[in-house]
Amino acid sequence: MKGQFKGVLKTSAALLITATLGFAQASMSAPASYGPASNAVGSRQTAGYGQSPAGHQQGMPGTINYVEGQASLAGQPLGPNAAGYAIIQPNQAIDTQAGYVEVLLTPGAFLRIGNNSEVVLQSIGLANIQVQVVRGSAMIEATDLVKDTVMQVNMNGATTQIEKRGLYEFDANQQLVRVLDGKARVNVAGNVKNVGKGDQVVLTAANLKTHGFDKQVAKADPLYVWSASRSEAEARANEQLASNINVYGGWDGPGWYWDPFWADYAFLPGAGFLYSPFGFGYYAPGFVYGAPLYGGYYGRGYYGRGYHGHVGGVAAYHSFAGRAAVGGGGFHGGGFHGGGFHGGGGRR
Repeated sequence: MKGQFKGVLKTSAALLITATLGFAQASMSAPASYGPASNAVGSRQTAGYGQSPAGHQQGMPGTINYVEGQASLAGQPLGPNAAGYAIIQPNQAIDTQAGYVEVLLTPGAFLRIGNNSEVVLQSIGLANIQVQVVRGSAMIEATDLVKDTVMQVNMNGATTQIEKRGLYEFDANQQLVRVLDGKARVNVAGNVKNVGKGDQVVLTAANLKTHGFDKQVAKADPLYVWSASRSEAEARANEQLASNINVYGGWDGPGWYWDPFWADYAFLPGAGFLYSPFGFGYYAPGFVYGAPLYGGYYGRGYYGRGYHGHVGGVAAYHSFAGRAAVGGGGFHGGGFHGGGFHGGGGRR
């Protein structure tokens, strides 16, 4: 009897997921343009999970991933459906008149551009990312960094090299570089200063010195609040997509994968799990088990115990509601406003 019940449950779950994916693929296709109809950038295509509207298996550095409010790329308006279509070319400027834009950098690294700001991506590639903040503010969330990648931000004659995974803020109006988490190296005309977690430097000061800052004030900044919200949405997309890949396949290694449920790219790490600087979990396929009815909307995982109580030898189970997760850190396990970058688990 118990075996029959499990078989019925698994069959029902598979049918439900199949129907859900079919609906999402039909309804979440990105449109053919990233602005008004006159600015079409490609033909309309249907995007399933794991494959972008542009037909790429994985996202590319410089891809627009989310737009809110009024913004433009190279003088052309960016609509809210730009995600997956608009890809920034070297030396093109992104301008936000009254809104925010999220851009993919290397896998696991996001560039988020604040309100009333201008940013130019001078170099875009897996080996070399060069960002210039011309006006306003920008933030880089580096949940992961590709080994040996050069990731630099140029502002007011200063060059900031991002050294570690973390969270970095750049304010051209105040000429300020702030390290909320991680480590950076700031170079102003040969004067080099290492800036660690919880410190900032003012680029216009006579001497380049590090100073602490008020974390509560930093958290209240509109770009920080928006970035935290986007980080959570990205983590939820990761959770959904990793679960779907467990069931349907389509794994092609670490990188960006299109998620039609959220209409943006989700980051999937190569193995295990990572925590973002905001404390949200990013899981590789196999570390988030299953799907609705299996993984457990009910908060306790597969049949209330997690999937056999562990994954890959690590005590764990994951649920959409209860957020019990690998290593005990949970869906929201730490980060800048929690208990450290890793939040109780992760690698490197």
